[in-house]
Amino acid sequence: MNEDVKRKFNSYPGHVRSKLEDLRGLILEVASNTDGVGKIEETLKWGEPSYLTSETKSGTTLRIDWKEKNPEQYAIYVNCKTSLIDSYNSLFPGVFSFEGNRAIVFSINDTLPEEELRVCVEMAFTYHKSKST
Repeated sequence: MNEDVKRKFNSYPGHVRSKLEDLRGLILEVASNTDGVGKIEETLKWGEPSYLTSETKSGTTLRIDWKEKNPEQYAIYVNCKTSLIDSYNSLFPGVFSFEGNRAIVFSINDTLPEEELRVCVEMAFTYHKSKST
């Protein structure tokens, strides 16, 4: 984890940090187990921990964050110009809560739907690759 990202994680309240660390772990695990994704670049974009397929350019950037204005939730963000949120909603109706066409929103108190979320992360990291096939 680079120093900027580490500082950002350390700035979150403890109960939030653990949720975001779990989400980060899932993202990195899916990336490492998905053919064609390559090494993930972890950085800050818009002040949020971000995960990019810089090496292969196979997918779109994922960002994760928690905001003080909505303290009971955190989210994973995708590029709003993709069709990913529509695809997630079609594949997993009723499983996720969404914020427009840009985020999957999780309640601090809920358990992550990990299997479905793994599919969503893989779809994001292979988004450009799958569009060209």
